[in-house]
Amino acid sequence: MNAKSILGIILTLAGLIGLVYGGIDFTKGGVSQASFVYVIMGAIFFFAGVGLVRSTKA
Repeated sequence: MNAKSILGIILTLAGLIGLVYGGIDFTKGGVSQASFVYVIMGAIFFFAGVGLVRSTKA
């Protein structure tokens, strides 16, 4: 595995964690600015990681 692929996997996992944490926060009724930040940053990390993994697989 090269460095891009490893970074893509790390970004994807970080994005999933952010999306899950933001989703849990929304379901608990905590609709605050922090919830939106978790979801937005999680989505950015997730899609960046998926893009890196897809571009490095041959």
